[in-house]
Amino acid sequence: MINILLITVTVFTVLVLIFYWYAKYSAKSGFSIDENNNQIPDSWEKRFSIFFKLQNIIILFLGILIGYLINNSNFF
Repeated sequence: MINILLITVTVFTVLVLIFYWYAKYSAKSGFSIDENNNQIPDSWEKRFSIFFKLQNIIILFLGILIGYLINNSNFF
């Protein structure tokens, strides 16, 4: 059960990191409008504001969770 949860959390973490990366990429490349130059597209800022405000906490929590699950899994 721990192994399945580890794989699920790892895949979810990769998807979250791709989401954050694409937000910065689309703002830097000029694909979307970013008037306040905070590396987040303005249209995304309105919809997902709490997700971007808690970015560091979310990544930290997912990293701690992956570390805990790796410690308790029998993969390694």
